[in-house]
Amino acid sequence: MEKMDEICRNLFSWYHGHMRDLPWRATSDPYKIWISEVILQQTRVAQGYDYFVRFIERFPTVEALAEAPDDEVMRMWQGLGYYSRARNLHAAAKQVVAMGGFPTTYEAIRSLKGVGDYTAAAVASFAFDVPQAAVDGNVCRVWSRVFGIDVPIDSVQGKRLITDIAQSLLPEAHAALYNQAVMEFGALQCVPRNPHCSECPLAHKCMALATGRVDELPIKSHKTKVTPRYLHYLYIHNTEGLLLHKRTANDIWQNLYELPLIETSESIDVDTLLQHADFQVWHSLIPYYIYRGHVGGIKHVLSHRVLHATFYAVEVQGLLPQPEGYVYVPFTALDDYALPRLIERYLAERVAR
Repeated sequence: MEKMDEICRNLFSWYHGHMRDLPWRATSDPYKIWISEVILQQTRVAQGYDYFVRFIERFPTVEALAEAPDDEVMRMWQGLGYYSRARNLHAAAKQVVAMGGFPTTYEAIRSLKGVGDYTAAAVASFAFDVPQAAVDGNVCRVWSRVFGIDVPIDSVQGKRLITDIAQSLLPEAHAALYNQAVMEFGALQCVPRNPHCSECPLAHKCMALATGRVDELPIKSHKTKVTPRYLHYLYIHNTEGLLLHKRTANDIWQNLYELPLIETSESIDVDTLLQHADFQVWHSLIPYYIYRGHVGGIKHVLSHRVLHATFYAVEVQGLLPQPEGYVYVPFTALDDYALPRLIERYLAERVAR
């Protein structure tokens, strides 16, 4: 226990000298802490900071979030990616309101929609100082290196081992400080590549440094399978607006709006696309149009998919058709619709011309 106490003392000393001034650290409001934790999943602090500020300004309380329309929540999230986070946030906010207030225990917070072990521990410890270790990627990296753990951290055994170590080190009277310090240490000091070992306050305890394995740890056993998808978007527009439709299937970008889409199982050229049965349906609806060519070869990488997107500009003379499921959106109203980043960037260039 003496060794563990020394590790914590060194960590706390380092943290007090290096912690970043972040708005979610200046509050014990579980709602704001929860929002920050969800935003920062798969998102760098530099990007998440502005989103957090805007999100809290628009939805200052859990009640405000619960009462907001789905489309508005998705619009506020636009550009952050991993849109299931926004959908789960909205659903969980409604749960909290139905409970009569934000839950105060780890188990109750864990029961909220979309909340996993890490987020529940972070909110419980930061807001209520519940002695529950929060284990994210930064924490796994720190303790894997310090204790020389060669069990894959993405295995059941590895996750349990890291969690047990993190929990055993946690001083019950300082749970929030401990969790913040370890995560900040992993984010700024014990970074994935080229960590600052010569200036590390835990260097004398680090098994990875002592055995020359800093670059090897932590170990991961599974590599995410990446699946390619081929998306062909039709920018069907006239001089005043364009057609969009809302993705409702349980797939990427659920509840976001996008251009009319034709998806194929493999890459195809423009001549093949123009003969595609789905394109022919559009041709029957808009016989008088000007085909403006296409922008091809846009590659958009997600966590487990690589999207190969091609955009085809179809300028319609006169009114646009409105098949079921599609909406006509004036260019002036585009900001009211949540769009995937890929499409937002394309339209920003096209509409501005």
